[in-house]
Amino acid sequence: MTDLAPAYPAHWEADVVLSDGATAHVRPITPEDADRMVAFYARVSDRSKYYRFFAPYPELSDRDVHRFTHVDHVDRVAFIVLVGDEMIGVGRYDRVDATDAEVAFLIEDAHQGRGLGSVLLEHLAQAGREHGIRRFVADTLPNNRRMIQVFQDAGYTVHNAFEEGVVHLEFPIDPTESSVKVMRSREHRAEAASVARLLTPRSVAVVGAGRRRGSVGHTVVRNLLMAGFTGPIYPVNPHAVAVAGVPAYPDVDALPGDVDLAVLAVSADVVPDVVPACARKGVHGLVVVSRGFAESGAEGWQRQRELVRLARSNGMRVVGPNCLGVLNTDPEVSLNASLSPQTPLRGRSGFFSQSGALGIALVDQMVRRGLGLSTFVSAGNRADVSGNDLMQYWADDEATDVVLLYLESIGNPRKFSRVARGLARRKPVVAVKTGGSAQRVPLGHAVQPTDAPPEAIEAMFRQSGVISVETLAEMFDVAEVLAHQPLPGGPRVAVVGNSDALGLLTAAAAQARGLVLAGDPVDLGPEAGAADYERALAGPLADPGVDSIVVLFAPTLGSTGEDVARVIAEVARRRARPVVTTFLGRAVAAWDGDAQGPRDFGMLAGTVPAFPTPEEAVRALAHATTYASWRAAGSGEVPRVEGIDAKAAGRLVHARLESTPGGGDLDGADVHALLEAYGVPVLPLRLVEDLDEALAAGSDLGWVHGEEVVLKATAEHLRYQPDLSDVWRSISGPDSMRAAWARLLESAGPPEVARYVVQPMAPSGVPVEVRGIEDPSFGPLVSVGLAGVPTVLLGDRAWRIPPLTDVDVHNMIREVRAAPLLLGWRGRAAADVDALEDLLHRVSCLTDDLPEVSALTLEPVLVGTSGLTVVGARMRLSPPQSRSDWFTRRLRP
Repeated sequence: MTDLAPAYPAHWEADVVLSDGATAHVRPITPEDADRMVAFYARVSDRSKYYRFFAPYPELSDRDVHRFTHVDHVDRVAFIVLVGDEMIGVGRYDRVDATDAEVAFLIEDAHQGRGLGSVLLEHLAQAGREHGIRRFVADTLPNNRRMIQVFQDAGYTVHNAFEEGVVHLEFPIDPTESSVKVMRSREHRAEAASVARLLTPRSVAVVGAGRRRGSVGHTVVRNLLMAGFTGPIYPVNPHAVAVAGVPAYPDVDALPGDVDLAVLAVSADVVPDVVPACARKGVHGLVVVSRGFAESGAEGWQRQRELVRLARSNGMRVVGPNCLGVLNTDPEVSLNASLSPQTPLRGRSGFFSQSGALGIALVDQMVRRGLGLSTFVSAGNRADVSGNDLMQYWADDEATDVVLLYLESIGNPRKFSRVARGLARRKPVVAVKTGGSAQRVPLGHAVQPTDAPPEAIEAMFRQSGVISVETLAEMFDVAEVLAHQPLPGGPRVAVVGNSDALGLLTAAAAQARGLVLAGDPVDLGPEAGAADYERALAGPLADPGVDSIVVLFAPTLGSTGEDVARVIAEVARRRARPVVTTFLGRAVAAWDGDAQGPRDFGMLAGTVPAFPTPEEAVRALAHATTYASWRAAGSGEVPRVEGIDAKAAGRLVHARLESTPGGGDLDGADVHALLEAYGVPVLPLRLVEDLDEALAAGSDLGWVHGEEVVLKATAEHLRYQPDLSDVWRSISGPDSMRAAWARLLESAGPPEVARYVVQPMAPSGVPVEVRGIEDPSFGPLVSVGLAGVPTVLLGDRAWRIPPLTDVDVHNMIREVRAAPLLLGWRGRAAADVDALEDLLHRVSCLTDDLPEVSALTLEPVLVGTSGLTVVGARMRLSPPQSRSDWFTRRLRP
């Protein structure tokens, strides 16, 4: 037991989303919470007090209050849940011995059923694990079914017994596959509910609704009216009787009815005064279109942090600030709470955009294309609501079949990867990230620094099944295919058109994109009409050897192509096979008879995507094909790797960090021991400083066993020497060691500079390098590539975020451009790729389990035809940083 209380554990504080989508603040209790505790207890019913204390307990004595609010944050820990300044729940544990602690909760009756108990349990368990607690125990009355359910539903293995009228429960609190699954399922439902509150409001207030036409607030009111919002609209302006013909109110408190959503169009310095008023009115969410926050500098950053703190602590989520707004085309809502004067058609795509400045142009582009949307959110500075939240919502939204993401930064890549992968298994996700693959952060975006290379972001997209595109136009192209056509069953594509040259151009584009031609392009000739197209399409549409079709039309004299378009649309509608078209050099009309008229590209009869060039058509089709292949392959499973002693590895890491708090490079013995704990043996080596030590090492490591040894220089500046002048192999005895020593002195320099080592001679194999890093933004990352200068210079490495499934590892190796050297290139014997896959799984486990391992390099790993040998290993420890994906629900700070 501890004698002195440590400093207040600020890292335990968290904003959380409750099961109904509202937010609350969780933090450790302090002595200053005494009055708050008394007021909270007075609001709790006698029944709930009885369940907590097993006896009537109407009031807390001063001694009780002191005991409950004075804890040491180690052996006695308590968390409280706050909404505004009001305490609505408390959970605590008290250590009973070295590994066990008794846990208990008390939730205000008005807030029971909102998931507070499970949130408190997660945060108490995390705190307990930090201080060596391994098991929670609890006593409760049999009638307290709700509390019993909290423990049983948490995903832990709960043992219970009934003695003397009390149910005794006990369960280990180490995270399990089941408990993590339960936590993430609750996180998903809560975050989806919080977004639903924003997108399906029954009433909207516009705070700062100016009378002047064209002002920001006035524009939002008019757009709500023009879209036909189905609920009441409340303009707030202390100097106006009406705005855009709608009665206005002087302040939020004066509004006559309930308000679900508030759009804030007031100046940034006024926002902190408006948020508490919105909380008093029961507002569920805020859309802040105002500028002057983090994008404006240090003072704006402070205003933005205060905005989020105020909103979350009062139960509200925030879209923005500095955003365009939100739209929902559902006719039961008809919401355009944005600055966009246009509302897109009703469609099956959900669109998240981080850019507020580009928002109006994006909506205009969608309207011009006739690309319908279900919902649209522009996040601006993305201070709170992010793409991760929207993906959680769209995963269950029956109105959304395709998800579009315009990303300027990724605030939580680890969570993005997990959420996107789950969503992409059900619905395609198309993302365009500005700045290429790099994590270039716009002003106003809160993003952790990252040491990960740009390739890691693209790898994250591939791992998650996200369709990564380079431009907005390309994203819209792909969306048209995915929203209106079935997924291709494979890569085989048929080409039908009225121009031989156009057909050859399309065939070349298809092959360049990885598609396979299902026969030569069909040329119908320049005089082909609608009937010719109908006959020609019947064959490939019925052919099981064709997975998709590209239909081409080059304009001819006297032909508008309208009759051809009608036939293509009608024929394609009859078959469950994707069809895309190109009407070269002319506008494509909306052939379904709508009043929108011609546009540069669009749909045939609202179903078949039409593109201005064959390259664009093929590019969009290729993206859909790649996604369909990823989805059909399945995500695989994280295998259960045998021979791992994670507890022993953890003890070693903690011991080294206790002796060297700042961390640093591990010595060879510790590196070998830590890797051995994960079933990764490393070839033994011995650092030698003179010839006598080299001779002794050669004898001990090789000659006494009848084996040869290697003498090499391992200093950093000598790595990747193309001529291998720093390595002498096949040393079979003292004489050859003396000769090698003399030559190494000439080529590498003295041993104290070049760091000479002696190792047993390893079996031959393909040299591979495996790395693991702990990135501040991504968390753990694992990479693999062939060892050597070309790989270093060309960056030929594959990256993934652990935990890795069997499919991840399989694809990861084959993604390396030099992988044919492992797979039997030009008749060579194939390397033991299974052994390399096993090694990657073990490194994945190590990096996932131990955030203290900031860098790990295995190089070279010689992958032979049977097995592999890890020849060299380096490892660095650093004080652990809290990962963005803890085993607790918490919103990004």
